Amino acid sequence: MRYIPTIDVDRAKLRTTLTYRFTPSLTLGVEYNPFADEIGPLANWRALDETETRPALILGTSSDRIGTPHGRSYYATFSKNLEEEIGLPLAPYAGAAYGTFDDRLRPIGGVNVRWSEEISSTHLYDGQKVHHLLHYTFGGRHTIGLLLVDHRDVGISYSIGFDF
Repeated sequence: MRYIPTIDVDRAKLRTTLTYRFTPSLTLGVEYNPFADEIGPLANWRALDETETRPALILGTSSDRIGTPHGRSYYATFSKNLEEEIGLPLAPYAGAAYGTFDDRLRPIGGVNVRWSEEISSTHLYDGQKVHHLLHYTFGGRHTIGLLLVDHRDVGISYSIGFDF
């Protein structure tokens, strides 16, 4: 769940998701944005695993960029954990996302920084704006986050994972 009370787009104020990991590389689910009365599919597939010399290839879909009133996004990204290579806990990614809101293909990218076992941050460019997320994981399955959307709107997120 993600809540951004001050953002000026109803769809982005509250986002809830439910996903299931069918395989280690495939996650499917549903997204519900109650203030926009919108339901949409979620999919994330790691088509290629990361190796020592090759980045992972991730394909997926979700709602369009934060701040758009409607639309879907279809994306492909390459990501690589560089900690072994550079000695810093950085995992950058880069790719492209096609958004149906403005019918446009955009470059996307960012970096995840693992500050400790419990704390990480993600700094991302969605093809138009930059956003920052700070996450704290506890109890092995709970994650709470603080978001800074477009350097102005502050939000919170919470997720819980279950093992079946």
